[in-house]
Amino acid sequence: MFDVYKIRKDFPMLSDDKIEQGHKLVYFDNAATTFKPYSVIKASDEYYLNETANAHRGDYDLAYKVDTKVDVVRDKVAKFINAKKEEIVFTSGTSMSINLIAFGYGIKYLKEDDEILLTEAEHASNVLPWFKVKEVTGAKINYIPLDKDGRLTVENIKKAITKKTKIVAIAQITNVLAFKADIKEIAKVCHEYGALLMVDGAQSVPHMKVDVKDLDCDFLSFSGHKLCGPTGIGILYGKYDLLKKTDPFMSGGGNNARFDMCGNVAFLQPPEKFEAGTQNLAGIYGLGAAIDYLNNLGMDNIENYEKELRKYAISKLKTLQNLIIYNENAEGSIITINVKDVFAQDEASFLNSKGICVRSGEHCAKILHEFLKTVATVRISFYFYNTKEEVDYLYETLKEGGNFLDAYFN
Repeated sequence: MFDVYKIRKDFPMLSDDKIEQGHKLVYFDNAATTFKPYSVIKASDEYYLNETANAHRGDYDLAYKVDTKVDVVRDKVAKFINAKKEEIVFTSGTSMSINLIAFGYGIKYLKEDDEILLTEAEHASNVLPWFKVKEVTGAKINYIPLDKDGRLTVENIKKAITKKTKIVAIAQITNVLAFKADIKEIAKVCHEYGALLMVDGAQSVPHMKVDVKDLDCDFLSFSGHKLCGPTGIGILYGKYDLLKKTDPFMSGGGNNARFDMCGNVAFLQPPEKFEAGTQNLAGIYGLGAAIDYLNNLGMDNIENYEKELRKYAISKLKTLQNLIIYNENAEGSIITINVKDVFAQDEASFLNSKGICVRSGEHCAKILHEFLKTVATVRISFYFYNTKEEVDYLYETLKEGGNFLDAYFN
């Protein structure tokens, strides 16, 4: 039984004493970051309180404990997405993971007139690194058309891809419209044309079961802080043969086997060759605890609960005549709206005055506004600890309307 009220007791940020603007806190900005359960906080603290040492550096028992814990967490991550342990690279987050592939693979192998395919719905982290690849290599960037709702379809991939396409970089679930791409079928199309598929999993991995072997994607990136883990820790998955061909994004201690005064360097094998310098060890401890926590809840249970919550929210919000809903039929747990004749930031400030946390603006998808025909939206994003009562409160607040300027002058 998925008991959301019992689950909420695991999160200090959801305690009854959390008050915003005189109201009980309602947090609907989970697409930006998620709250952390006590078990994750305890695991991160364990590193600082009892096991502080550098990994893969010391010949003493304390360091060995840290080495072992890092290895255990790498194995947990691998099993979480059905990968091999040697295919899991620790990074600082999704942005670093994508940059690693763009600079370590894209710049190394792409050449003039090669093609990179993106969509208008991509997050900046999955656009700007490819702009740099284009600048350095002379490769071209083209955009796969979205359908009328903003969804990426297999049919449109087939229309856009060519023999010049070398990399297709897309989100499994986009961070504004939250449509779910059919990654398995898209991977088949990409591989038929000899292109690699880079998947941004920042908004999918925390919310649903992801099996990289079944999907057959070439690279997948995601962040710990969006799945109840600490900030500053993320994952790059890559097929091992591709990781071996990819250059490290950074060099330094820990990722080389040897080097000499003439500049000859021998790097370690993946994943260590991408992990120069001291890693975010407390973050790795916390990430392992976060994966344990999600596994205990069950990813299918999480996905089903969030679908039910989103369906409930849509049924309520669509009755409001003053509301524009941009993604009513999306699969992800994001609802993107605007209140008619109210600027998005003003509406978000009004909701904040009632204790409701949402995000407003372009949400780092700065070319999507051309598709949406608006410069900013309000994003409501759920996680498994949100409740129907919180949705009801949001609905009543939006229904009440009120003068949004109250947010500034009260």
